[in-house]
Amino acid sequence: MKTVRVTKQFTWEMASALPNYDGDCANIHGHSYTMDITVKGEPITDEKNPKYGMVIDFGDIKKIVKSEIVDELDHAFVVNGNSKHATLDPTLFGFGNKIVKVPYQPTIENMLSDFAERLMNKLPQNCSLYSIKIRETGTAYGEWNVDDNM
Repeated sequence: MKTVRVTKQFTWEMASALPNYDGDCANIHGHSYTMDITVKGEPITDEKNPKYGMVIDFGDIKKIVKSEIVDELDHAFVVNGNSKHATLDPTLFGFGNKIVKVPYQPTIENMLSDFAERLMNKLPQNCSLYSIKIRETGTAYGEWNVDDNM
């Protein structure tokens, strides 16, 4: 059997701020994110396996990515935990309280590296993470690829 790639797409809404940035994104703002997760491997050849013919069940990718990334970030304010924004109490302004503090500036580039690290060890042994593409707006996206990180 040949190695193939399969991709599952995810979406979520998220706010962030980039302290010390020299543009508008230094302010609290939000995006509608779209993320493509691509996994590669050889389809399962054991005819008795319920996943026979698949590299991975799309439902399994969904469970992993939702629990590791999407459920945590959807409708959250994501902020560098070492910044002044991390002390913001959103309830004072009538906002919700879903704040996620990360140990980095929440840029697409840093999110890609973080997500890749989170997902690599969660996939079944017969497949591996190949790439992640995150679209922040209709005209801007970033990509992580295993070939660039070996």
